[in-house]
Amino acid sequence: MSNDNSYLQDLVHLSSARTETRIKMNSKGVYVLAVLLMVTITCVYFSDSLSKYILYASRAEDDHWFAQRFDKSVQPFLTEKNNVSKDAFDWWKQLQQLEKQSFDYYQRVVGSLLKTFPAISKGAERCRTCAVVGNSANLKDSHYGQLIDSHDVVIRMNMGPIKGYKEDVGAKTTHRLMYPESATDLDNMTHLVLTPFKIMDMVWLQKALTTGFQGKTYEPVRSTIQANKNLVRVLNPGFIAYVHQTWLRKQRGYPSAGILAVILALHMCEEVHVFGYGADNNGNWSHYWEKLKNPKLGTGLHYGNEEYDLIQMLAQHKKINFFKKPFPKS
Repeated sequence: MSNDNSYLQDLVHLSSARTETRIKMNSKGVYVLAVLLMVTITCVYFSDSLSKYILYASRAEDDHWFAQRFDKSVQPFLTEKNNVSKDAFDWWKQLQQLEKQSFDYYQRVVGSLLKTFPAISKGAERCRTCAVVGNSANLKDSHYGQLIDSHDVVIRMNMGPIKGYKEDVGAKTTHRLMYPESATDLDNMTHLVLTPFKIMDMVWLQKALTTGFQGKTYEPVRSTIQANKNLVRVLNPGFIAYVHQTWLRKQRGYPSAGILAVILALHMCEEVHVFGYGADNNGNWSHYWEKLKNPKLGTGLHYGNEEYDLIQMLAQHKKINFFKKPFPKS
């Protein structure tokens, strides 16, 4: 840093000398010199950030394991030009065996959704840094809150609360993944990212933000929800299929919202930092805001071990920074 300061001092002295010897320089020339000086200073201070961007890009090209899985052509969000293929639809549809609707019906629902929320067509936006915040109990007493809030984008999922937990989980939310059964109200600055596991989820989204939803799913869902209609996004069912087939190698049934958020961040951000994933010290996948009632919960309804292994592999290959809070040994 001392070399940088010396370099900047030399530039200042040089500028002063030129000013003295060319006292009659016209105003345009002075302006040009000032701009050049500011550009030089900016390059000195921001060269480190630029090098990080270049390093991230080069790692993606040189890593065979990552290259086999990451497909930058896959668009994570549903848009007017980016619908789902029939094959991907057939896989996605079988996740909900009680839903018998056709591909044509799905396309009509998507068309209606796009008319109600035109902003959906914007697709994904690139950003510098992402924090993906899971709901694991290992966030308790982690004190990661300030670090999480320092990121450009903070992705949370489902009903993970902030109030009362800010020191550990942060206060900032830019994107929240949810589906009808896990819905929660959002402020006016947060993107609602629907994670659809059935066509009914898309119908619910449209109704819940307009006239009210009167139907039902496999359990009671909210009739209305508060969210900014201009910040609504919908994960493409084809993206969910891509995560299952390419990243999870078709293991188990379907991806959780947690692993979808991690892969989504890889498609959105230059740097991805992951918090709040994994089991507690007893091997249970409990939530940071709940008192565990079942001491033998294990991974619950999710296939956590496979997804956790994938997150660790991404960390080993330096595609993400994975923050794991160690538990004290009992």
